[in-house]
Amino acid sequence: MYERLDVDWRAGAGKCWAMYAACVLIGPAILRTMYVEQLRTTDEIARHFGCSETTVLRHLRRFEIPVRRRGPCIQRIGLRDGAAPLEWSAELAYVVGLIATDGNLGRKRPVITLVSKDVTLLETVRRCLGLTTRLQKHRGGYGDHCNHVSWQDRKLYEWLREIGLSPAKSLTLRPLAVPDRYFADFFRGCIDGDGSVFVYTDRYHVRKCERYIYERLYVSIVSASCAFIEWLRTTVHRLTNVKGSIGVRQRPGTQPLWKLRYAKAQSIELLKWMYYAPDVPCLDRKRAKAEKFLCPLGLAPSGRTGRPRVGWLYNVNQEHRHARSVTPE
Repeated sequence: MYERLDVDWRAGAGKCWAMYAACVLIGPAILRTMYVEQLRTTDEIARHFGCSETTVLRHLRRFEIPVRRRGPCIQRIGLRDGAAPLEWSAELAYVVGLIATDGNLGRKRPVITLVSKDVTLLETVRRCLGLTTRLQKHRGGYGDHCNHVSWQDRKLYEWLREIGLSPAKSLTLRPLAVPDRYFADFFRGCIDGDGSVFVYTDRYHVRKCERYIYERLYVSIVSASCAFIEWLRTTVHRLTNVKGSIGVRQRPGTQPLWKLRYAKAQSIELLKWMYYAPDVPCLDRKRAKAEKFLCPLGLAPSGRTGRPRVGWLYNVNQEHRHARSVTPE
């Protein structure tokens, strides 16, 4: 495979260096455009050319293009040199939700760490913050094999401390200073971190009638901090008018776990609020479970056995769904 890029040979720096394995010629102009102007990471550039990240870094040094330090690309998250605090965005709010539920802040150094079995989730974090840090293998406390991303950034670290996060926060997590405008993104990050979207088929009454089969949906999140769960419930209720319920579970010799759960119609309204656009950052496998509940409402056909079922219709084209959604006079 050979790819020739636009290179100005008349320019003083118009010299190409051949990629070792992929035999690709990279020009300084296209490399500078991708890395400096488009703010792509070295990993993204490497995937584009089909080479290693080390090769891209070597080319950056040869063309004397300043290499960004490890950590968030501050231009991507709205920070300018010397300007603080950080500006909220949908991507940043989502990452804050992940850090609040499934992340960790260093005690002695400004290090931020996220651990997950889902590589795609960590890649989403890297994309949202423009991280150049590589993913690394990690062994969990129960011997599970996962991945983690860890980076050092004092400005982001101090900003996270200012909005209410702290090291060793599992039991001490409190309400955070999250704007209402981005609370849906923050809450989606919390669900992707320590929450679940649970769908199952209820056949409990099928003995009475074979048509008594219903699909159940639950959205929930757990935390060892009661104050944090109460704050989530109160804020979501204020913004969406969806209440939810709180339960607690405690095993002998362990700390209590608090669970905020939304069921039935409440969970559907919550999903519509969380996934307000098709391109919001999220964990793909949880979005896939919620996908069919994001369709327009319809009315199940009349003449069925059992009570009327008003809700989502699956595998029905739009015209048929619209026709069924009209209640006969």
